[in-house]
Amino acid sequence: MKMFMKSLLCAAKGITLSCALTILVSQGCNRSAGQESAPPSSDNANANHQPVPESNGSADRVIPLPADMVFIKGGSFLMGTEDGHSYEGPIHEVTVKSFWIDRYEVTVARFAEFVQATGYKTEAERWGWSGVFDIESGEWKKVDGADWRHPDGPDSTASPDEPVTQVSWNDAAAYARWAGKRLPTEAEWEYAARGGLAGKKYAWGDEIPSNGKRLNWWQGVFPEKDTGEDGYKGRAPVGSYPPNGYGIHDITGNVWEWCADWFDEAYYERGERTDPRGPEQGGERLLRGGSWLCSDNFCQGYRVAARSHTPPDSGLNNLGFRCVRDG
Repeated sequence: MKMFMKSLLCAAKGITLSCALTILVSQGCNRSAGQESAPPSSDNANANHQPVPESNGSADRVIPLPADMVFIKGGSFLMGTEDGHSYEGPIHEVTVKSFWIDRYEVTVARFAEFVQATGYKTEAERWGWSGVFDIESGEWKKVDGADWRHPDGPDSTASPDEPVTQVSWNDAAAYARWAGKRLPTEAEWEYAARGGLAGKKYAWGDEIPSNGKRLNWWQGVFPEKDTGEDGYKGRAPVGSYPPNGYGIHDITGNVWEWCADWFDEAYYERGERTDPRGPEQGGERLLRGGSWLCSDNFCQGYRVAARSHTPPDSGLNNLGFRCVRDG
């Protein structure tokens, strides 16, 4: 609750970009149904990959690799940027092992399967409230009854094919364990997001098309008006925009995505260079990819090297996740 009030104060003062980022991803959510249809399938389904055991220790449940994961061959790349916030640099070479990554962000339908199978209650459900950006007022609000089924408040209903939101890092990690997967490291996320391109600003190149239809983002002046030229005002169904070079959809824009790592603004200067896993401890977890609330005049979190962070118990209507599995 203290973070919520602090963030609203930042919003009222409107003084710095870092303060604005705090509003976007830390705004007040710091807390101490039957099976639906799956996301779109792909002609490049990895159906011949062998099933793997569930990673949560279950000995009697074997989970086949879904067709909607993409294999990423390990390698080295230049991570970070010198054209951003100080904690997004320096540029440094990192090597990652091969891994599989979800082609799409985890959807409401997928999360519903997890809840139906386990009876899991998210932190927002247990607390009874979560953080919601209200488009009409242009403000972040603490909303009673906001949760993954009702991401914009109790009178809203999440579409089965949109990315699940109002899930904390802890909720996302619980889903990943159940699915026999895990959350991506920050290095894995950026390696996959770059799609084989080196040194580019975005997941597809250095420019956003004039019509904006490469990602779901805020077009217009935030928070006054979103023109919706990209086709959506708010969350979009997964797979609504072209994939990057590795066939991954919505890797930037739509919703922020949780990473496994703790956040440390100086980690790039002293962190591991081979399969970095982030600091051993911290107070906030990393977010990547930006969301439908990012705009030219605000956070620009859809840059492929953009980093953000928030406490692990945060739940927001612009924050979701995707999973990975060892290659």
